Amino acid sequence: MAEEEEVVTRTEKVIRIQRVFINLLDSYSSRNIGKFLSNSVVGASLEEITDEEEEHDEDKSAVPEASSDNLKEGTFQIVGTLSTLETPCPSFAVETYYAISREDLLVHLLECDVIIYNITENPQQVEEAIWAVSALNEEISHFEKRKVFILVSTVMTWARSKPLDPDDSEIPFTEEDYRRRKHHPNFLDHINAEKMVLKFGKKVRKFATYVVAAGLQYGMEGGILHAFFKLAWSGEVPALPVFGDGTNVIPAIHVLDLAGVIQNVIDHVPKSHYLVAVDESVHTLEDFVKCISKSTGPGKIQKVPKENAFLTKDLTPIKICILGPPAVGKSSIAEVLSKYYKLHHIKLKDVISEAIAKLEAIITPKDVGEGGEEEGDEEEEEENVEDTQELLDGLKESMEQNAGRLEDEYIIRFIKEKLKSMPCKNQGYILDGFPKTYDQAKDLFNKEEEEEEARGKMFPFDKLIIPEFVCSLDASDEFLKERVMNLPESIVEDANYSQGQFLRALSNYRDINTEDETVLNYFDELEIHPIHIDVGRLEDAQNRLAIKQLIKEIGEPRNYGLTDEEKAEEERRAAEEQLAKEAMEEAERQHREAVETAERMARWEEWHSHPPTGLPSPDQGARIMGCLLAGLPSSTRSISNLFPCCCQSKRLEEVKREEKELLEAQSIPLRNYLMTHVMPTLMQGLNECCKIRPDDPVDFLAEYLFKNNPEMQ
Repeated sequence: MAEEEEVVTRTEKVIRIQRVFINLLDSYSSRNIGKFLSNSVVGASLEEITDEEEEHDEDKSAVPEASSDNLKEGTFQIVGTLSTLETPCPSFAVETYYAISREDLLVHLLECDVIIYNITENPQQVEEAIWAVSALNEEISHFEKRKVFILVSTVMTWARSKPLDPDDSEIPFTEEDYRRRKHHPNFLDHINAEKMVLKFGKKVRKFATYVVAAGLQYGMEGGILHAFFKLAWSGEVPALPVFGDGTNVIPAIHVLDLAGVIQNVIDHVPKSHYLVAVDESVHTLEDFVKCISKSTGPGKIQKVPKENAFLTKDLTPIKICILGPPAVGKSSIAEVLSKYYKLHHIKLKDVISEAIAKLEAIITPKDVGEGGEEEGDEEEEEENVEDTQELLDGLKESMEQNAGRLEDEYIIRFIKEKLKSMPCKNQGYILDGFPKTYDQAKDLFNKEEEEEEARGKMFPFDKLIIPEFVCSLDASDEFLKERVMNLPESIVEDANYSQGQFLRALSNYRDINTEDETVLNYFDELEIHPIHIDVGRLEDAQNRLAIKQLIKEIGEPRNYGLTDEEKAEEERRAAEEQLAKEAMEEAERQHREAVETAERMARWEEWHSHPPTGLPSPDQGARIMGCLLAGLPSSTRSISNLFPCCCQSKRLEEVKREEKELLEAQSIPLRNYLMTHVMPTLMQGLNECCKIRPDDPVDFLAEYLFKNNPEMQ
């Protein structure tokens, strides 16, 4: 039993998990630091410890031993605060807190082994960091074990430090020089916080305090360089801007490298309490922008005033494939979506034309211009003229043998090159009507270097070009035929939708989509389930409902969707179009009313030109009353019925005759009903009323009808 207890005690010591508090876990820097530590094993960095560090490292009982077993178990537990209540709790955090009192926050801090306050992103956190270190310092006597407080500050507290050697400004500062640092005027609060943290950690073994002066952070889809990556990605500028002269050195650090430094501080508890965390390489702003422009953007830079550094927007490319039968509306819908999401609309015809033009340009002799020194940058892809000529000959031969159409191998080659181009990789694309078959999809999206995978495994696909959304449009053959018949002649000719061509294309589409291996099956196998829309059922010639449904499925623009200004412009344009539409409808209504008024006036004049010769007879009056009781349409209760002698023309006579026949036919059932069920009792009641002559004959008649109702009897 004693042995078992000893084993449990030893195991608990090895796998003890340290609880780490980090402020504002929903910010860029703190989020990445927290995520990094949540995946790091406590004490993992100790395996690299040197003998010298072991001599200076005091109080090792607070740090897990660097055993081989320890490296396999126990990661840091992350807790922390959030800036807003709407922010979802990060998946790597055990607990999060929002807008709690200082007393409650102190309770949570005391539960932690390590407290990290990051003041690099939110200046308002400086005051809270000072309060936290002060409050913890007052509770030292209640500490059961040593706590580590780490303030993540910024190298901007060194921004105006004078060089160590006036003659050699390249000599770098070290941690030992932190007392000589001079801060930027905007970072006075930061340097005061640094001094306060270092003060509380002096000569106190149970409370170790550290300041990590971090370089400007980048990486993991954020940080200072992200704006340049986005601008390069968008492809909207011919050259990336360098703000100012670009000669200023940027002391930077990757955010995960900063997280690694913090992990080392926690594990090692070093003797030095002030650390500068920056990359070893020294680069200027111009160096950074040049590298980004060459690898991601247009390859050029442009120096602009530093005041222009305050404008840009967020990204992640959307890739869409739209499929469906001919005339279902693929291209028109793709055109609208490409403008809404600011994506490249890839049409098969355009890609082939562009590829052929590019090949022809390669083999066409070029005149060397005066600015020949910069042409080397534009000739990074050197192509052999003979190979290009051979490819062009192959294209022409393929088109001659296939009635002007290219074989799949050429089409797939050109489409794949287009999808792999930098604009499509950066901004995304909408692939219009291709691929059409399972084999085409497999050849287009597969990974060429891994084509011969072992059987039984899912075939590999290229994640860089595979679409994220597949939209399958469909409609009945009758609907599609009617739509083509109603298209303008110019569109029919441009789309090759003559009767024979369209019917052949439609029949071919139906044939290739009745097999087990269809293009939609391909995407289903990759867990990219198509969005199915029956355009025929929507009964919307402009496809507005289909577009609205697709936008709802795909979501808001991620990359370069409409800005606030563009949205306002769209709303203004839509309002103008609505006003124009309403004005047109009002004009049509007024025109229609004018025509109807003219017709009525013409009929009125005709009426007065043939005045009535007499009033209706009692028999005619009975027919009129029967018509009204029968509730016939107003068209049958015309003047020709009321006054048959007033219209002498043949046309009016014919109308009168037809209306008379209709009136008689429709009034027979009503007359029979009245004579059978109403008139006998009503006549008896009227006779009784005439005999008695009551003061209120209507009330008497009503009472009589109620008492003498045949159904009641």
